[in-house]
Amino acid sequence: MKNNVGREFVAGGFGGTTGIIASYPLDTLRVMQQQSGKASAVGILRNLLAKEGPSALYRGMAVPLASVGFQNAMIFQSYSIFTRICSPSISSNGPPSLVNVVLGGLGAGAIQSMLMSPVELVKIRMQLQKNVDNFSENKKNTPLILAKNIWKNEGLCGIYRGFGITVLRDAPALAFYFGAYEYTREKLNPGCRDSCQESVHTMFIAGGVAGIASWIFNYPTDVIKTRLQAQTSSSLKYKGILDCALKIIKEEGLIVLWRGLGATLVRAFIMNSAIFPTYQVTLRCLTNN
Repeated sequence: MKNNVGREFVAGGFGGTTGIIASYPLDTLRVMQQQSGKASAVGILRNLLAKEGPSALYRGMAVPLASVGFQNAMIFQSYSIFTRICSPSISSNGPPSLVNVVLGGLGAGAIQSMLMSPVELVKIRMQLQKNVDNFSENKKNTPLILAKNIWKNEGLCGIYRGFGITVLRDAPALAFYFGAYEYTREKLNPGCRDSCQESVHTMFIAGGVAGIASWIFNYPTDVIKTRLQAQTSSSLKYKGILDCALKIIKEEGLIVLWRGLGATLVRAFIMNSAIFPTYQVTLRCLTNN
């Protein structure tokens, strides 16, 4: 696996970058819809375009783009390591079982949270900040400046605000993610898990299904995470995960936990149907396969 680290990093960077660029506007709508009242995704989109223009849909994209190469490399490498730990005889008995794939995804999700919690925090704050009329003031609102301000005003606890809920979201999400991908690719192209010779079409469909599976069962957790990370130390409204869940349900109803799901599932399919083919094709090119 040591020889594959460089290839995994490059392939992960290409795959992740492609997925983010293709789906980021829908991610912005997801975050804004989760934080808003009862506005629909279409209503938010119209209002955003009218007041701030198309560039507002890509606000904060530099944050995930800057970390996507390392993030994806870490995800796929840690997934590979965990599945091998769970399947010590993988080399002689073929691919790991779906159970071990799910366990590998759980481990990879927990590891990913350590990197993604601060990144998600800054991204959410960037996406939710309002466009200001003063250009010089607006110019200061960069991801790096925002991260420095959070560190200065809130410290390590501020940077890792929402870490617990991020773990609760990412660990199950990646378990569903890799499990759904392996299951779907095998159903679409029987025997491909042994031969690794599935078509790009199979990767496209399996990647999209994996993206949907990773979100549909964990979406309420993501809504709570957005609310927790959107608050600052000077405007704390929620004391913790349970307190946040109870308050938003009481104020906005149970439907609040599923607000923005439609845009999220579309984004998940687009993003991951781009990530997996790009990742796999790049990796095969780098290994002359």
